Amino acid sequence: MYVMILNVIGILLIGSAKPSVQSKQILGMIAGLTIMVMLSLIDYNFILKFSWLIYFFMIGVLLLVMFAGDDAGGAQRWFEIGSFRFQPSELAKILIILFFAYFFMKHEEKINTPKVLITSFILAGIPLALILKQPDLSTTIVTALIFAALLFVAGLSYKIVVGVLAVSIPSAVILFTLLIQDKLPFIKSYQVTRVMAWLYPDDYPADAYQQQNSIMAIGSGLLWGKGLNNTDPTSVKNGNFILEPQNDFIFAVAGEELGFVGSAVIIILLLFITIECILIARKAKDTAGKMICCGYAALVGFQSLVNIGVASGVLPNTGLPLPFVSYGLTSLLSLYIGVGLVLNVGLQPKKY
Repeated sequence: MYVMILNVIGILLIGSAKPSVQSKQILGMIAGLTIMVMLSLIDYNFILKFSWLIYFFMIGVLLLVMFAGDDAGGAQRWFEIGSFRFQPSELAKILIILFFAYFFMKHEEKINTPKVLITSFILAGIPLALILKQPDLSTTIVTALIFAALLFVAGLSYKIVVGVLAVSIPSAVILFTLLIQDKLPFIKSYQVTRVMAWLYPDDYPADAYQQQNSIMAIGSGLLWGKGLNNTDPTSVKNGNFILEPQNDFIFAVAGEELGFVGSAVIIILLLFITIECILIARKAKDTAGKMICCGYAALVGFQSLVNIGVASGVLPNTGLPLPFVSYGLTSLLSLYIGVGLVLNVGLQPKKY
């Protein structure tokens, strides 16, 4: 129910931001609901029997997009299929959850051994490296966070967690320092510029304008917003102050047109979806089911946090859709695949 309400809100916002693509998103919702129902009726343990096939399919598609994908804005992330675009990295988030739900269940008793940990890092590192190569740093980071959440849920020792945090926190500070000095070879120059524009917007007006306009749009909506499909020439969508507002900056449209109340409703619905997944995970009949639910909760939670953080200026500008709200058929269908799997876990005999 939360998913459908959120998706309908998204369709209304997309129709206001860019009416020409609203019908595609409606078709995406219908197709997504159909896929969701079908997957909810297929035992996820049957699907997990094909985990290695799923993994190699994911690697194959991520490799293929590097050589045969459509190049747009210096990034090669999509396949053009008629009037539609297919983005493999969006589907990869769900496939990684499925694969590691199987992998960690099979190695549950040995999860803290060096062999299993090193193997899991290698298996996760391959698709992450392919996504980063596209380049798509934001999706790489969110996918890495999903993997980390799965590893923790699988039973990673707290001693290892503390040790990793003790190393990763100062390492993150060092990496950030090197990043703003443009000394990281795997980070593109435009990504460095985005971070600098976030830190010093007055010094990088040409790169910071989208986030600055997004912040102003959210603030201009006040409590109740200006209303959907408004004709105010100073609005984000009518004034073309943000490029493609129906995608990554859909939250700016929500803040302006639905106000604080509408924005809060969207955040609460996303929070409810995340919490519901965790509640289902607690009653799952096995480790794989628990990990599917927690992995999906991590996907929705982390991705929502990054998208809203970017739109509100809390995080540097990056391209990630807001789950069930932003325009994007690959993202929408992938999310519905995840919902179907979570529902499937919930429909199985409960663990007591």
